[in-house]
Amino acid sequence: MAGITNLPMRLLAREQGASLCFTEMVSVNGLVREGTKTFSLMKSSPLDRPLGVQLFGDDPDLLAEGARLAGEFGELLDINMGCPVRKVVGSGAGSALLQSPEKVRAIVRAVRRATGLPFTVKIRTGWTAESANYLEIGRIAADEGVDAITLHPRTRSQMFEGRSDWGQIRELKEHLSIPILGSGDLFTAADVVAMLAETGCDGVMIARGALGNPWIFREALALRSGKESHPPTPAERLDVAGRHLSLFAVEAGERVAVREMRKHLCWYAHGLPGAAQFRGRVNKIDSRAELEEVMAEFFR
Repeated sequence: MAGITNLPMRLLAREQGASLCFTEMVSVNGLVREGTKTFSLMKSSPLDRPLGVQLFGDDPDLLAEGARLAGEFGELLDINMGCPVRKVVGSGAGSALLQSPEKVRAIVRAVRRATGLPFTVKIRTGWTAESANYLEIGRIAADEGVDAITLHPRTRSQMFEGRSDWGQIRELKEHLSIPILGSGDLFTAADVVAMLAETGCDGVMIARGALGNPWIFREALALRSGKESHPPTPAERLDVAGRHLSLFAVEAGERVAVREMRKHLCWYAHGLPGAAQFRGRVNKIDSRAELEEVMAEFFR
């Protein structure tokens, strides 16, 4: 979700019922070296609370220092030990850490000593199916003091292919006494309710399922409370997509907002009649006025 879950997207998710949001992944190397661009990834607002700051790195001392620096920006710290992308694992971070259980131990111990904030980690089931070690990693993290663990039940080698194995979330929940959050293949409100029921997990983390679909939080809460779930109307889609563009323009300027909103609008249009033609048009637009005109025409 790097480059996606910035402040505008988080605010829209919260308006639809998300109870906790996380920043994009923040490099502790960048934090410790006082990179302005890195600190900007933690930009927030009073409406963006509670906020989890998501850190990544592979050095226990740097992660501890990064935790100290990031502590004033959120109410919770999270270390991403599950990201499978080559750039991250190539630096020894993300899911590459699953290959080194003792390094995981050293990292969690160092960060736990560095902060009194709630502290969580996100993991995958292992590097490969043959080396799946999520129960061992989970036990180490719990022993060293994390407050909760999020499990995406795919291996790194799977990336995002195939189906995630929710049974592994249930197994980790049964194995540990701390809260376990589930992730993976949560694309509808029904998926959210099903994961909670099937795994017994304490909560869910929605990622790709929220792309162009902040209503997933509202719909899931409705189903959980026994109410009927209502998909967004075309007018709602236009209103929220327009607000997304406006919030983005305030944060990054119109030029950047228009360029970055192209991918978001493709997600907002997913599954609607004429979406392919709409994608083709928005990906060639450079002005906000023209973009808003095309949005209004399509969503109405």
